[in-house]
Amino acid sequence: MKTIKNKQLLVGADFAGFPLKEHVVAHLKSKGWEITDVGVRSLEDNDTDLMFHRVGLRVGSLIAEGEFERALIFCGTGMGIHIAASKCPHVHAGVVESVPAALRAITGNGVNVLAMGAFYVAPAMAIDIAEAYLNAELGTGYEWWHNFYEFHKLAIDELEAFNYEEYKANGFKVKHLGDYDIKLERKPE
Repeated sequence: MKTIKNKQLLVGADFAGFPLKEHVVAHLKSKGWEITDVGVRSLEDNDTDLMFHRVGLRVGSLIAEGEFERALIFCGTGMGIHIAASKCPHVHAGVVESVPAALRAITGNGVNVLAMGAFYVAPAMAIDIAEAYLNAELGTGYEWWHNFYEFHKLAIDELEAFNYEEYKANGFKVKHLGDYDIKLERKPE
């Protein structure tokens, strides 16, 4: 698997997300990242195989197959490409438009595919979002919060094991793989 620790990242964009993706990729490459791009690679790319949902599915499949640990994806809103990637198993995708949202996506939700919308995220903000996302992992910064990691890891594990037909047959109740108590806590000063 190509990992964040080894500075290997998967990216994909449609035509609308292409300019923002290029800005982020140029920054990451200058920081030593190895980028695999499975989407639009030039303004002249007009191949219909590079429509937002098809790029999203391509990225999602590479995550689902365990070839990459994480990915950044881009389209006009971030929504469509995110929905497509989310159709693949083992993909936990999120759309973000701020650094705090990007941090929480990875630290609290273990997002492995992060989407941004070029219509809403400025290039400088996209770099900050990518940096925040790529330099954190589940639980980072919440070590002071009792059971934060365990509680959120349990959620990820239950989502990984989720089977809709079993859920439906069980009266729409989630099969618990365990339980951790958690309450909102304030960071100590």
